[in-house]
Amino acid sequence: MEFIKKPMDIETRSMEIIAPHLAGMGLDEKAVKVYSRIIHAAGDVEYAPLIRMSDDAIDKAMASLRSGCDIYTDVEMVRTGINKRKLASFGGQVHCLIADPSVAETAKKQGITRSMAAMRQFGRSLDGSIIAIGNAPTALFEVLRLVEEEGIRPSCIVGIPVGFVGAADSKQALAENGRIPYITVKGTKGGSPIAAAAVNAMMYLINNDRG
Repeated sequence: MEFIKKPMDIETRSMEIIAPHLAGMGLDEKAVKVYSRIIHAAGDVEYAPLIRMSDDAIDKAMASLRSGCDIYTDVEMVRTGINKRKLASFGGQVHCLIADPSVAETAKKQGITRSMAAMRQFGRSLDGSIIAIGNAPTALFEVLRLVEEEGIRPSCIVGIPVGFVGAADSKQALAENGRIPYITVKGTKGGSPIAAAAVNAMMYLINNDRG
């Protein structure tokens, strides 16, 4: 059986297949790249009309990446999916505290999820950062609380938690927050690979060298 074997050829062909599904949506070149990577990671063109982002999200995130910002994630799967070598080339690092014993202890004491406790522990470190959430709606709700009540100001929130409980509501709240640039996906779809893909897409817009 003949099939494409080279990784970049596979990616190129995938993008060619995705392109018609984005035609007519009025997206600029950068948005097309981000949309395409999200759809590619999901293997699902039905994402196309569900992706939402503020007008300034990509530019704000790219500016922060260029300046060496750090990225904070809700779970290890998001952290693992982000191209850490590429991020390091800009001067940034990826952080996740979900497995930290102190976070687990705080979560138990306060009766909250570990992902919420992790975001609280990050605190002011989130200022100027990119936050990437792909699993826990509670983490996204907590970040939005920090924005509203404690004045935390990340440069961009990539909020794409997946699931049937709280995910759609948290993403709708993100889209309506009016303070922080965001990238999200409407409804129950999402997940860690999707959040990581959105972040990687913006890094590749700056430098597409995959070395």
